[in-house]
Amino acid sequence: MTATGTKGQRIAALDFTKGALVLIMVLYHWINYFCYGQDQRYLRFLTPSFIFISGFIISNIYISKYGVSDISLPKRLIQRGLKILAVFVLLNVIRTFLAPGRSLEQAWSLESLVDVYVTGTGIGGGQAKAVAFSILVPISYLLLVSALLVVVCRIYRYTFHVACLLFLLGVVVSSYEGSDLPNLQLLAIGLLGILAGYLPTEKVNRVVRHPYFLAAAYLAYVAAITVWNVIYPLQIVGVYLSLMILYLLGLQFGESGKIGAIVVLLGKYSLIGYISQIAILQALRVGLQRVDSEAVVLGVSLVLAFGLTIISVEVLDRARAQSTAMDKLYRAVFA
Repeated sequence: MTATGTKGQRIAALDFTKGALVLIMVLYHWINYFCYGQDQRYLRFLTPSFIFISGFIISNIYISKYGVSDISLPKRLIQRGLKILAVFVLLNVIRTFLAPGRSLEQAWSLESLVDVYVTGTGIGGGQAKAVAFSILVPISYLLLVSALLVVVCRIYRYTFHVACLLFLLGVVVSSYEGSDLPNLQLLAIGLLGILAGYLPTEKVNRVVRHPYFLAAAYLAYVAAITVWNVIYPLQIVGVYLSLMILYLLGLQFGESGKIGAIVVLLGKYSLIGYISQIAILQALRVGLQRVDSEAVVLGVSLVLAFGLTIISVEVLDRARAQSTAMDKLYRAVFA
């Protein structure tokens, strides 16, 4: 099966969607750092949305560009997955040395390793403070799993469909057994993203061009999570609806105006935007500790979080354009 995408060309509406997710993620993490104990159920679509988008790109961009029969595709996916995993490990090792009162042994104990790399309960769970950049783990796993599935797909065209069903079944079984396995849940959503990416871009555009239906469906979703909280089926619904709305906004505004251009640029560097905004927020939390006024702390930190995240991406984009060495370094690490 071959995805009908853009043959490797960038989709402005998709970049806008990713950029909007980065900005919403800034707000999400800002609340975590500066407004403790707030109910964030209405932003719980964020992490799975990044995974879904990653899956969408695998099929709509990578498979569309290479084709499942291309022997370089699994290698490309493996390289990308291992790079992201290595970035996660390096960032958290650095964070461990910089964080006061924490040892490398505590941060990377067997319990912590299982929690982060196997079950994934560190993603938004009890170990949320033990590691940062946790979303990179399931994204890397999705790329590595996809490399294997692409090979099998040469024999059986519905390999990704079967794998997605098996992962969803695993989520149901683990939930029935009372086990919380966020990595498994996120991988299942990533595989749903891969299936969505098989749709031709023109069909995706037609599907999302129903603003009144999307608005009504989203209001129903908000009402549902208000009553039942974000149970897994509703989380999947929230991912689809949220991304469709953001993608529709991208179709309308993604290529026009300064704000749209900034959001698109953030989408092109969504991984850098994600990493930089966490580092920025952590630095702001430390730097503003001695400010007595809570209102000043909240206002300044929010403005700087958004502003510095955008600036960090713009600086990188200009540096790549002006320096061949910087461009090669970026490609070596993140491309």
